[in-house]
Amino acid sequence: MTPPLPPDGIALIPVRNFVLFPGTVMPVTIGRARSIAAAQQAVREQRQVGILMQRDASVEEPGPADMHGIGTIANVVRYVTAPDGAHHLVCQGEQRFRIIDFLSGWPFLVARVLRIPEPNPGTPEIEARFLHLQGQAMEAIRLLPQAPQELLAAIQSVTQPAALADLATAYMDVKPEEKQEILETLDVGARMEKVSRLLAQRIEVLRLSAEIGRQTKAALDERQREVLLREQMAAIQRQLGEGEQGKAAEIAELSEAIAKAGMPKEVEEQARKELRRLERMPEAAAEAGMVRSYLDWLIELPWKLSAETPIDIAEARRILDEDHFGLDKIKRRIVEYLAVRKLAPDGKAPILCFVGPPGVGKTSLGQSIARAMNRKFVRVSLGGVHDEAEIRGHRRTYIGSLPGNIIQGIRKASARNCVMMLDEIDKVGAGIQGDPSAALLEVLDPEQNNTFRDNYLGVPFDLSRVVFITTANMLDTIPGPLRDRMEIIALASYTANEKFEIARRYLVRRQMEANGLKDGQVELTDAALRDIIQRYTREAGVRSLEREIGRALRHAAVRVAEGQDSTIRIDADDLVAILGAPQFESELAMRTSVPGVATGLAWTAVGGDILFIEATRAAGSGKLILTGQLGDVMKESAQAALSIVKNRAVALGIDPTWFEKQDIHIHVPAGATPKDGPSAGVAMFMALVSLVTERTVRSDTAMTGEISLRGLVLPVGGIKEKVVAAHRAGIKRVMLPARNRKDFDDVPDEVRSQMEFVWLERVEGAVSAALEAGPTEDSHSETHLTAAPA
Repeated sequence: MTPPLPPDGIALIPVRNFVLFPGTVMPVTIGRARSIAAAQQAVREQRQVGILMQRDASVEEPGPADMHGIGTIANVVRYVTAPDGAHHLVCQGEQRFRIIDFLSGWPFLVARVLRIPEPNPGTPEIEARFLHLQGQAMEAIRLLPQAPQELLAAIQSVTQPAALADLATAYMDVKPEEKQEILETLDVGARMEKVSRLLAQRIEVLRLSAEIGRQTKAALDERQREVLLREQMAAIQRQLGEGEQGKAAEIAELSEAIAKAGMPKEVEEQARKELRRLERMPEAAAEAGMVRSYLDWLIELPWKLSAETPIDIAEARRILDEDHFGLDKIKRRIVEYLAVRKLAPDGKAPILCFVGPPGVGKTSLGQSIARAMNRKFVRVSLGGVHDEAEIRGHRRTYIGSLPGNIIQGIRKASARNCVMMLDEIDKVGAGIQGDPSAALLEVLDPEQNNTFRDNYLGVPFDLSRVVFITTANMLDTIPGPLRDRMEIIALASYTANEKFEIARRYLVRRQMEANGLKDGQVELTDAALRDIIQRYTREAGVRSLEREIGRALRHAAVRVAEGQDSTIRIDADDLVAILGAPQFESELAMRTSVPGVATGLAWTAVGGDILFIEATRAAGSGKLILTGQLGDVMKESAQAALSIVKNRAVALGIDPTWFEKQDIHIHVPAGATPKDGPSAGVAMFMALVSLVTERTVRSDTAMTGEISLRGLVLPVGGIKEKVVAAHRAGIKRVMLPARNRKDFDDVPDEVRSQMEFVWLERVEGAVSAALEAGPTEDSHSETHLTAAPA
């Protein structure tokens, strides 16, 4: 028989994951034999019990070491045994207690405890915390779904801060460990602070939960409305004889189109899979339109290889000559390319890249190649493209996604063996969306492009039969790996005679058609054409020339439209009245009529050009002043030129101490234009020699070349463009580095026959070839040493 409980002892009921607070009434379910015995003993003796949470909920028979040190003394309000054998207690928490020691001799846990009285400090801080906590608790209860009004009334009726903290914690949805921590917090201020912090977190969660609930309810209402409308629409379609029958006919039509498209096996399987998805979808489904668009793209792409007409080399030559004047080397290389394509149609031909200034006929060459091969031509502009998806396409997960420009171009051409021109490939830029030039590596690689995979299609497409041609103005901005995949064919500037023939054969006729003029109504004389070329345009290509011809013909079109019947003749003397004053005049003689001025040659992205180097001196301390927005390399060339002149001062008849008393200023006009590169070294050297020897440089001579401190003239690039620019400007003699003789063959025969070429090994050769015989009069005047304005 179980002995009675000692007067100073209390029966303990261990509980899992549950904390009873003073002032609360909670049900406690007990199932362990020891807990049942403790509850029954307390009920028989009408004693209180101690509700104590065990530290580890997995321990089946907890001992003294497994229990927390602080619990709650509770009155057993009711003891119920359910029909299924379960035992339930309704306990009312009364007071905290701390275990002093455990007592033995009972089949359940009994301990001697210390009752902990609840402090009731009445400080203003506690009062403020009380009001704040009460407001938080009431807000939390209002946010609870279906919150009992009795609980709200209980919170409002509490007057003690400690009781409010216990009550709020008891009904709060927090972890048992956090509740036990609050139970063990005896200081009322600290306890209220912890409860307030936990309540703030719970309030935020409840607010978000309520907002999500409202959004979900709104979405469900919208979904129900959509379902109702679809049902009504389906009923209307059934009444009209549409609906499933119409969809079945569409599916059958798509299936037949897939079968006729000639897709590879992998692609057809993907198309059939998407078709089955479309068949299962309601017509009003948002994704149905996307799947239908995808199937349309797959069906309309030219998967079958079109029949190829054999290439006629003689006809190809005729087409190239008909479409383009000059460009003999370019045409010869294109004919070689076509011959190889004819002999090895399945071979991997190189990717041609036409590089040259604007307006020299790069794009029209691609069109001529397409005509010669009798294939469709499609042009893809890459200027300003900075998104990889422009090449590879967008994934179908995005609304409004499309394939890339490559697949779009092939669909437009409706042929898998078309001629595709990738225009302005040097103007591709990288951005946060990727680098399009990296995507072009696969497109332009004959070893890889037979399995090109567009992101939108998601299946491989064979690009190996596409004839790719690219164009660029310069090679510097094309990445090395991409440039390595192409064969570079350079197109240089046109000479004046070439421009004249192009204008006479093509441009005049094209502009007459564009302005509605017929043969016999207007005559543009040869003298007028040459005057437009020399005095109204200065370019590498012929675009500005065509615009000026158009202006002249529009002036004539006005007179034709007014009813003038006779042929309108436009001669050179009429141009000033029609086109205005000439735009370009020769300043060469005036520029080089004083010492210190030399004419150099420069290469630009739009062709060659002449470049004036001006030098002057003033009393000073030997400083070198450089202006004209020069780059670092050009500044170093000027410093090297001055050092060579100083080194050869005695040979030039100059006192070496002269440089210590003079400041030298080198200026390159057109100061708003950045300039750089080493090729102006010879011109800078000659400008300085002319300045210090007071002898002018010949006005009919221009020069280019890099110099070294040993006096060597080193080779430079762009010889053809520079020489053509000198010829266009009226220069008769050009001094070039001797090591550039290999580039002499690239200079047009017309230019070579009209100009004298001086080949330089050392700078001494430039001095003897370029300077006039003797010093100018009054050469000490600063006015003569300063170049004339541009």
